[in-house]
Amino acid sequence: MLSFIGRSIIQKTITLFFVMVISFLIIHLAPGKPSQVDPLNPKFTPEMVERFRKAFHLDQPLYIQFFYFYRDLFTAKTVSWKDNQPVLSKIRERFMNSLPLFIVGTIITWTLSFPVGIRAAIMRGSLYDRTTTFVSYLLISIPGFFFAYILIIFVVNRFHVPVIGMETFGLGDVSLVHTLMDRVWHLLIPSILGATAGIAILSRYVRSQMMEVEGQDYVRTAKAKGLSFEQVHYKHALRNALLPFVTMFGLILPGLIGGSVIIESIFSWPGMGRMAYEAILARDYPIILTVNFISAVLVLIGTFVSDLLYLMVDPRIRL
Repeated sequence: MLSFIGRSIIQKTITLFFVMVISFLIIHLAPGKPSQVDPLNPKFTPEMVERFRKAFHLDQPLYIQFFYFYRDLFTAKTVSWKDNQPVLSKIRERFMNSLPLFIVGTIITWTLSFPVGIRAAIMRGSLYDRTTTFVSYLLISIPGFFFAYILIIFVVNRFHVPVIGMETFGLGDVSLVHTLMDRVWHLLIPSILGATAGIAILSRYVRSQMMEVEGQDYVRTAKAKGLSFEQVHYKHALRNALLPFVTMFGLILPGLIGGSVIIESIFSWPGMGRMAYEAILARDYPIILTVNFISAVLVLIGTFVSDLLYLMVDPRIRL
């Protein structure tokens, strides 16, 4: 077990290094130069651009730039080219804004997907199964931005409440309870939107896994022995169908960044995904590279957690 964990850590460390190198090279292979902050701004004279290049070591070879960038990143000295603010401080603030959106959306997705998928598998071919299948494919097919606008129009026209941003604009000095409820309301709508596609996809996957396990010999044997409905489907079938989801569970961490770009842009939510999108438009390379590095770390942490969970639930891994 310890050797398995050790090998996993070494492999992921090597993978992280190659991700750092490749992402750094891709940034510099992209059209435009890093020093081309705003070429249409007349205030950026050639002298200012040259001082900018020297200040951020852009006049050095690529491997020297790579060393300086990650040295500054690991020592918390990296600053944004856009406003000269510390990158890690900006990311920390945006991370705390994205975290509740991610947590609520994930809880809704995983809480609803399993009951819907399990019941659809048990009632295969029934009206419930056909209805959930149709709704799932419908939600998967509808573009997220289109569904978001429909949801915003419905909520605003039906309940006459604002849904844009993290709080109501001009809320003023109100009680703590009122402020808390306002925050919860603004959090609920984008969380539900983010969970709809996840519920549709994950419930289909749960259904297929349950149907595959339901056809195994040990499930038929359990039915032949006269075990109760709950023991057959939830103790024998569901326990074995859950093994693939252990791997999937560890891969939800990158959703803190990549899965929130569209939602945060539509709802004007100041989170990680929106910050990464704005950094790309502004050619803010330190933000882009730092966000990419954090995304890679989240992916590797998620896969490592999946390895540990799989090690716990499947004893064959230890052999």
